[in-house]
Amino acid sequence: MAKIAYILLCHKDPDAIVKQAQSLTAVGDYTAIHFDARAGDAPYAKIRKALADNPNVTFARRRIRCGWGEWSLVEATLHAIEAAMDAFPRATHFYMLSGDCMAIKSAEYAHDFLDGREVDYIESFDYFASDWIKTGWKKERLIYRHWFNERTQKSLFYAMYGAQKSLGLTRAIPQDLEIMIGSQWWCLRRRTVESILEFARRRRDVMRFFRTTWIPDETFFQTLVRHLVPENEIDSRTLTFLMFTDYGMPVSFYNDHYDLLLAQDFLFARKISPEAKELKRRLGVLYSAEGQRFEVSNEGRSLFTFLTGKGRIGQRFAPRFWETESLLGRERELLIVVCKKWHVAKRLLDRIRQVTNVPAIGYLFNEEGSVLPDLGGVQSTLNKRHRHRRALMRMLYDYYDTDRLIICLDPANLDLIEDFCRDRAVTRVLEVECQYSDVYLTGHAMRVGLAGERTPRETLERLLPTIRNDMMHESDRIRDGEFDNHARMREIDPAEVNAQVIASFLTISGEKAREIAESEYLYAD
Repeated sequence: MAKIAYILLCHKDPDAIVKQAQSLTAVGDYTAIHFDARAGDAPYAKIRKALADNPNVTFARRRIRCGWGEWSLVEATLHAIEAAMDAFPRATHFYMLSGDCMAIKSAEYAHDFLDGREVDYIESFDYFASDWIKTGWKKERLIYRHWFNERTQKSLFYAMYGAQKSLGLTRAIPQDLEIMIGSQWWCLRRRTVESILEFARRRRDVMRFFRTTWIPDETFFQTLVRHLVPENEIDSRTLTFLMFTDYGMPVSFYNDHYDLLLAQDFLFARKISPEAKELKRRLGVLYSAEGQRFEVSNEGRSLFTFLTGKGRIGQRFAPRFWETESLLGRERELLIVVCKKWHVAKRLLDRIRQVTNVPAIGYLFNEEGSVLPDLGGVQSTLNKRHRHRRALMRMLYDYYDTDRLIICLDPANLDLIEDFCRDRAVTRVLEVECQYSDVYLTGHAMRVGLAGERTPRETLERLLPTIRNDMMHESDRIRDGEFDNHARMREIDPAEVNAQVIASFLTISGEKAREIAESEYLYAD
């Protein structure tokens, strides 16, 4: 059975560290602690004294002054690993943690999970080919030497970088290494850790290289594991659940996140707020629990994106100075069908095509697979369609040789609706208001990743009102826009009422409008 040695890097809150170590070792696992030398001797002495009688706790023999982005973090990790290797010969796995991490599964579950597959769990993506680094330096982290800390010694950091760049003092990456990158929160098997320590003793050239690499905790272990371990024995993922805000800051978890955390497909979570005393207490008890069952639904990240995305509403597409003449044209007419239920809008469009012969295109700004003609590549991706939306629409008018065009938009695309309604073309908006049953909302939540097959009923009951309110809010925002030529047809209205709305929207006869409004199964889910 798996026996885990936790490699705990920490720098504050000695009381919390003591409780964390006690919780992790309560069922027979181990902990090796490195407490940052910057934190002083008094809090470190307090931790050592409190854990002195615990045989399942050891300490790194040397304390390092750690700094973000520095080699010191890797060095501290290596010291803690060496201590754990010597103190705990029965440890089968080594799991990297910080003082802000806590278990979100029981030890029983974690042991069974690790016993299930003979692999190392570590994010390990190709450094240059992947998009793991979203912004900022990439090759500069590696080909230049970094002796100073960017956060605490900014002027020296950039002065040395500038000097090397101007003099062309780049360096080569060790030829036999393929540099990889990923999260620093990993879980490795004992023989993998042994191979890494042996490699580190033997390859001083590689150690010198990483010693002056910027942010090596994201590349050192990730590269060496890929170099030393067969690919089929690596699962390129982290077992620690963490999220980041739009500003690149870690999301903190609080007392009311307990159920959410337990439902994620991870063993630990980072980072737990220092103020979340009740959450810490419950998670500490959880690790020792026996017979605990976990319903893993794993919708945490999509829920966070969904909820935070509603917190700030801006106008993405204000007119650009280069677009002053990029208009659809005064003589053209754009008809926009806005509906949250895409299948309803598509049925409506099919019927409109049959009755009017007006060119109609589905959710071209929402669905990558929308059927579009070849327009020279501008139609090839959703990103290009959004970025060149007016050029795309002009090309569609020309392709269909028409001055009237119908498209569908999701109500969430208020930015596009606003942009098109500002155009000199005649723009008409038909909002199709549908009824949303709990069954439909549940299906919607699953389709967009807010829920899964194993999402607990209690979670869904809390989530569905939020989704329903969000849909109502989207409709309210459209109405608040006070667009000219904005009309609504509603599922609850009789066909004759909706026929009048359709007749006005399409400028067609009442008879043709009734044919469309009376379409069978128009609103069926």
